[in-house]
Amino acid sequence: MPKTAPMKRLVAPLCLVMASFATTLNAQDVGWSAGYNTFGVPGLIDMPGALGGADGELSYNISHFKNQTRNTLTFQFSDRISASFRYSALKDVRSRPDPESPVFSEIFDRSFSVHYRFLDEGRWRPAMAVGINDLVGTGIYGGEYVVASKTINPRLRATLGIGWGRLGSYGGFTNPLGVIDERFETRPDTYDSVGGQFQGDSWFRGDAAFFGGLEWQATDRLRLVAEYSSDDYAREDGAAFDYNSPLNFGLKYRYNDRTTLSANYLYGSEIGVHLSYTFNPQTPRHGSGLDSVPPPVVRRADLSEVAARGTGLEDRTRSALAAQGLTLEGLELAGSTLRIQIRNDRYPIASQAVGRAARVLTRTAPAQVETFAITLAAQGMPVTTVTVRRVDMEQLEFHAVAPDLSRAGTRIADATQSPPPLDGRWPFFDFGVDPYLSLSFFDPDAPLRADLGIALKASYEPLPGLVFSGRVDQRLIGNLDEGDRPSDSVLPHVRSDAYLYFKGGATTLPELTAAYYFRPGDDLFGRVTAGYLERMFAGVSGEILWKPQNSRLALGAELNYVAQRDFDDPFGLQDYSVATGHLSAYYEFPGGYYGQIDAGRYLAGDVGATVTLAREFDNGWRVGAFATVTDVSPEEFGEGSFDKGILLTIPLDWITGKPDRTRIDRVIRPVQRDGGARLSVPGRLYPLVREHQATDLDATWGRFWR
Repeated sequence: MPKTAPMKRLVAPLCLVMASFATTLNAQDVGWSAGYNTFGVPGLIDMPGALGGADGELSYNISHFKNQTRNTLTFQFSDRISASFRYSALKDVRSRPDPESPVFSEIFDRSFSVHYRFLDEGRWRPAMAVGINDLVGTGIYGGEYVVASKTINPRLRATLGIGWGRLGSYGGFTNPLGVIDERFETRPDTYDSVGGQFQGDSWFRGDAAFFGGLEWQATDRLRLVAEYSSDDYAREDGAAFDYNSPLNFGLKYRYNDRTTLSANYLYGSEIGVHLSYTFNPQTPRHGSGLDSVPPPVVRRADLSEVAARGTGLEDRTRSALAAQGLTLEGLELAGSTLRIQIRNDRYPIASQAVGRAARVLTRTAPAQVETFAITLAAQGMPVTTVTVRRVDMEQLEFHAVAPDLSRAGTRIADATQSPPPLDGRWPFFDFGVDPYLSLSFFDPDAPLRADLGIALKASYEPLPGLVFSGRVDQRLIGNLDEGDRPSDSVLPHVRSDAYLYFKGGATTLPELTAAYYFRPGDDLFGRVTAGYLERMFAGVSGEILWKPQNSRLALGAELNYVAQRDFDDPFGLQDYSVATGHLSAYYEFPGGYYGQIDAGRYLAGDVGATVTLAREFDNGWRVGAFATVTDVSPEEFGEGSFDKGILLTIPLDWITGKPDRTRIDRVIRPVQRDGGARLSVPGRLYPLVREHQATDLDATWGRFWR
């Protein structure tokens, strides 16, 4: 039976909280940070608050008390919206808030939450937010809320909210939304053992309850928190721990700008701990970077006699560009224009590569050259030509607003023509050895598995655009080969047998391909790839992309025919084969947001679409989420109901401060099943092309002079 609370227990805290809303301070006035609760949501201890993190902030939270450990990754997707993914280990918990329901000895629960601040704090008004916990999940943590927070004075902040679901289970009363529709007064059972489905028919339904709390900033580092919780923990009470009181008390100690440690006394019986680590991708660890000093601009009056006449132009330009990490692929001197094509092997931001190349040309180009036409190439395929006036380079190097003035005189256009290839540039061979880390998440038998090893990578380019490449992984340590949970999928096992690919030995061949990149027309790009495309499939893949220089919209089409690879023979194939492909639309929204829709046929033969939404930063960071829905029903799909996950791209130079094009890409899926599984093809065109085009160059043009 749900707990109730006498009204007199609510009067004092609620009056205090309500009175606080008549003050004239706001959080921005006193530099208040929001903080995160034990669920990883902006808030108090267990209860949510109305504020949020700084725009773009990433936070990892781990909290534990009596048989519950919650790991939460929260991203402040915009100034107002934050989204959280939570992975929890629970022991001695009931599937339903009923003392007669069975107690599970252990559950690993995955859930998503969203928090939206719809009103900013002002001089007289509180900040207000609405949120949903367990937006997609089993429903164990299902709950919704509307909450207000207000700064009383430079040291004190108050919060008051109303909750539903778990947040309406203690001291509950009839749902006030029942005046709109009486269906709001009852809440259907929200537990779903399969998980992964939206349960919109239960949101903001059933009994409601008040919650609230106070935060006191005792010192610059120490914050004291007291809250009244509206969660009765009925699933855990008497099994995991004894619930004695709705009052929680906590200490939050800010160890440094990124790390906060908390200790909490919860529900009158338990001690809990909480660690929160936050950082903002927009703030690099090394500030503006540890780049080498760029070569100085050389004015024509200061050119050596050899350079002024253009003697040895090709050799001198090739050598000078190589010193800047750029490869010269083509060169042509036509009257007063010097045209070159370069490959950028060093700089993660293409505008910086263009600027370094332009600086070099001021030293090597003959005196009669007035313009530099610099073509950026990807995999030997010309993408964009940036035409820079030499006089701008000479006059603006030290100007206070050099980026704006130089961009005004610069033309960025599609590379419809490129200079002829240099003799000796092709064939080209490259190889390297890098460390690698392969991760597997959320196996119930081992929530985290990993392999650490070295990867030998090699590529051979006999002609412009033609690339033979391969990779061999040698595992040094790890336990990915220890997975032994057999798949129960009723679909073709295109992904659910993934663990078997790690049992064939410590040496594996993830990729071995031949690819050809080409330009079929203006604003068009093409790719054909054949070979062992990924760890699980081999075959042929073809792609066409339409991406104009200054267009936010791009359209693509991809067609593949692949066969499943053997588990233990790097060159063998199984009997399963499938034709798969997608039509894709890409769009760059203002403010660094990016959307993508891929519609087509997936590896298991199912048909549907994937929607991706991401936040991208100029320094290469990307945080996003995707969801795939196909004609496979939730029952056929199995655990998780449909494919979904989180995307993370971390540029290595953000960590080291040194120019490096390496990026760490991670996909975090709550569960990997066979429905909605898309082929992984190396070298897809959109990310390859986009980073060299005007939309990205304009956004980062300030790096031109670095």
